[in-house]
Amino acid sequence: MKEIEKYVKPYDANYTTMVPTSFVKFFRTCLIWQFIRFVMINIKMLIVVRKSH
Repeated sequence: MKEIEKYVKPYDANYTTMVPTSFVKFFRTCLIWQFIRFVMINIKMLIVVRKSH
């Protein structure tokens, strides 16, 4: 393990976070898509609750 640690450089370009694409940004800010996802998640929750009773 110590041998591997010699080659790992902290704050290297390989360890940065991903930058969202314009497509991802659009879906994060689109109210229509957010409403559709809200409805889909609620339907899934209803199915889970219905199975438990």
